[in-house]
Amino acid sequence: MIVRLAGEQDFDGFLGLAAQVECWFGPMVEDLGFHDAVRKHVRRSRAIVAVSSGPELLGGLLFAAKAPTCHVHWLVVSEQSRGKGVGRALMAEVVRRFVSGPGTVEVVTFGADHPGASVGGARVFYERLGFAPAEAADPGPEGGSRRVFRLAVT
Repeated sequence: MIVRLAGEQDFDGFLGLAAQVECWFGPMVEDLGFHDAVRKHVRRSRAIVAVSSGPELLGGLLFAAKAPTCHVHWLVVSEQSRGKGVGRALMAEVVRRFVSGPGTVEVVTFGADHPGASVGGARVFYERLGFAPAEAADPGPEGGSRRVFRLAVT
């Protein structure tokens, strides 16, 4: 697995990842706003991908970094790659490249009552990386609850 900055050639891969999680996040594949967000993150070097020898992305991450805080906007690992360290590698690369301590990494993920919290394992994933649950966030586009998680970086 190689983790690197995303390029324009990865756009279709982001759409492929989005298709796998629309049940949790709401429509994205046909959403021009999502297309624009991916392209903007790629242009600003704020998109990371995990790749292997195949054409599909193993995972992708979109973020914003403004010291001392890095905001993870979107992190998806392909269904067949979950539980294999892809998400951990994406997060580690963002922290290594873009977070100089002391700082904070923030992500908004599913609330405890959201099906994506247990089925997708998002909350457990972030907790295993050392993130702590914080305040509630606005509901997601599909109406599900959300919670901010924070990680202190020294």
